[in-house]
Amino acid sequence: MRNISDVIEAHLKQIIEKNKHNIIEIKRSEIADLFSCVPSQINYVINTRFTPERGYLVESKRGGGGYIRIQRLENNDKTALINELVQLIQPKVSQQVSVSVIERLLEDQLITKREAKIMLNVINRETLAIKLPFRDELRSRLLTAMLFALNYQ
Repeated sequence: MRNISDVIEAHLKQIIEKNKHNIIEIKRSEIADLFSCVPSQINYVINTRFTPERGYLVESKRGGGGYIRIQRLENNDKTALINELVQLIQPKVSQQVSVSVIERLLEDQLITKREAKIMLNVINRETLAIKLPFRDELRSRLLTAMLFALNYQ
């Protein structure tokens, strides 16, 4: 069974896909009412599931007429996207951001599920059993090498 965060994420992504401009404006309280949850749950979903490494730009305006604007960033140029992701993960990268990058590659169909599983296992903190900050630096180098390999396949 999916948790409420997964359901909210799927709902927002569905709305974005239906919009020809890949952009939506929502009110936190309206979405919270729709899913019978607290507005902070909406914040959590947006902050963790709609990040730049996952291909989203989020802008928020607080106050009475406040809104959250979520835009899906489209990048039709594979090379440009990979170069952008490399810039994002260097010189060091956390496991969470790495997972988001891999999920974006999978979502954009640049890798298969099998390739994603392999990549996730390589960058996992248990696999890279060394102390921080060296682990994040090594993870960055490994993920960068994988991205460059994708670029030149």
